[in-house]
Amino acid sequence: MQPKIGDRLFRQLGKKYEPSTLVAFRFGRYDVATKTDGEGNPVLLFIGKADERGHIRGHQFTRRFLKDVNGVVRKDHWDYKGRV
Repeated sequence: MQPKIGDRLFRQLGKKYEPSTLVAFRFGRYDVATKTDGEGNPVLLFIGKADERGHIRGHQFTRRFLKDVNGVVRKDHWDYKGRV
């Protein structure tokens, strides 16, 4: 069984953040770190429990965008990449 991103976290990941940075925050009982692309969209997600060095032990997801020729996002989904 693959973990899924819940609706509340999915809405939070729909926000724009500072471009090309690593954003870390607490979500419920989980530690979350997300890497953003050049436009500020989260594209890499780590969710789990952070150790004393700040590295997250848990699950990794990557985000896929399907854009049309004008650059408008047509599809947007997260792929589960396994445990980290």
